[in-house]
Amino acid sequence: MIGQVLGHYRILEKIGEGGMGEVYRARDDRLSRDVALKIIRPAAYSDPDRLRRFEQEAQAAAALNHPNIVAIYDVGFHEGHPYIVSELLEGKTLRERLQEGPIPIKQAADFALQVAHGLMAAHEKHIIHRDLKPENLFITKDQRVKILDFGIAKLTVHESDSSSMQSMTTQTKSGVVLGTAAYMSPEQLRAKAVDYRTDIFSFGSILYEMLSGRRAFRGETDADTITAVLREDPPELSEVRPAVPAAFEPIVAHCLEKNPDNRFQSSRDLVFALKTLSDSPTGRTTAQLKAMPLRVPAWAGWAPSRGDARRLGRLS
Repeated sequence: MIGQVLGHYRILEKIGEGGMGEVYRARDDRLSRDVALKIIRPAAYSDPDRLRRFEQEAQAAAALNHPNIVAIYDVGFHEGHPYIVSELLEGKTLRERLQEGPIPIKQAADFALQVAHGLMAAHEKHIIHRDLKPENLFITKDQRVKILDFGIAKLTVHESDSSSMQSMTTQTKSGVVLGTAAYMSPEQLRAKAVDYRTDIFSFGSILYEMLSGRRAFRGETDADTITAVLREDPPELSEVRPAVPAAFEPIVAHCLEKNPDNRFQSSRDLVFALKTLSDSPTGRTTAQLKAMPLRVPAWAGWAPSRGDARRLGRLS
């Protein structure tokens, strides 16, 4: 593909690949700028489901305009080859950053709040990501986090929405599970209907990993990992990384509730909870906080579940 021209985009070099396609650095000869150009894998050209998801990625992401979501510039076909053009990012994925070693707690908190803001913007546009994982989060050189790849995003519909919105709605094919097991919500693994709260579960898994340096749910096989997501709670953060302030514990636990009714009910509530950390004694360790009176943050729309109450109780 190097040297080929798609539309007015001249391909310069390959810079990555994902589950659906390959990504190239390309030159936009019309606007004289470098861009990222994603081309769907050749083996999937004849697969209607994959083509639909590819087009949906462009439609979903192009509807979003937020500093924590990758900007989509163009979408098109060239000699039967579908492609998406987006801003060219310089930096590394969160997965690559995690492989380098532990993330400083203050930086992890900043990354988490950026991701939560991006999710809130997407959810307000009735878009669910459904494949949130470290590979789909990009950290730019100036430490801005960008959410990538809305390739399996689902446009949701409110009863008050018009029929035109309904025509944009797509459903995952029955029985087909999309995403990465370690970061998928229990309801998604069971191929049940999902809403915004599935992204909140995935977010909780990522936040846990950023803070602890290990995956929240893991097993020797995919089946073991799925079992862990469905039935187990991860070790408490303080057990894995004692330096993690106790104020993070109930937030992560609340994101990772197995029952979506017990999680944060919106990404807006999640953002609010993360912001409260700036007003809490996050610099103190669990041991220091044990001597303090227990105060449950009055997060909007949240009451502690049994699991939260047990975890909070151990901090008092």
